[in-house]
Amino acid sequence: MANKGYTAKDIIEQCRKLDEAGIEYYFVYMTGLAGKDKGYKNAVNSAKVFSKVNPRFVHVDSLTLFEGTELYDMARAGTFIPAGEKERLEELKVFIKNLHIRTHLFANTVSNFYPVTAYLPRDKENILSELQYILDTVSEEEMLEYRHNLKSLG
Repeated sequence: MANKGYTAKDIIEQCRKLDEAGIEYYFVYMTGLAGKDKGYKNAVNSAKVFSKVNPRFVHVDSLTLFEGTELYDMARAGTFIPAGEKERLEELKVFIKNLHIRTHLFANTVSNFYPVTAYLPRDKENILSELQYILDTVSEEEMLEYRHNLKSLG
């Protein structure tokens, strides 16, 4: 979906060069970007790549569509079907579960329904439990209302 112009192999190769040079870097992951019913696969595949390198930080945002953007127009036209709110939270959970590195994880911007700050792997089980609790106790409608009330991400 993002058409970044590079492959997972490219990412691993270039980040290993940064590791060898002692240069710190961070990654950004966006839940919901793959669209409806594609988050699980995206989370697993991304976590595999992230786990082969050593980002100091992993920052997670959740896709938020705003009027006047190409992706918003695609969603209105039906050519992009956004993931639901619970699906995004489940995607975040799967992503964290499949991350096997020592890193700081920040999913604490307003784009995320439930803010997460963690040091992995130390905090992994606690965060996964918290996310499951939110999935079990908060409705899709409540989460969607939160998303609809966002006017900006800044």
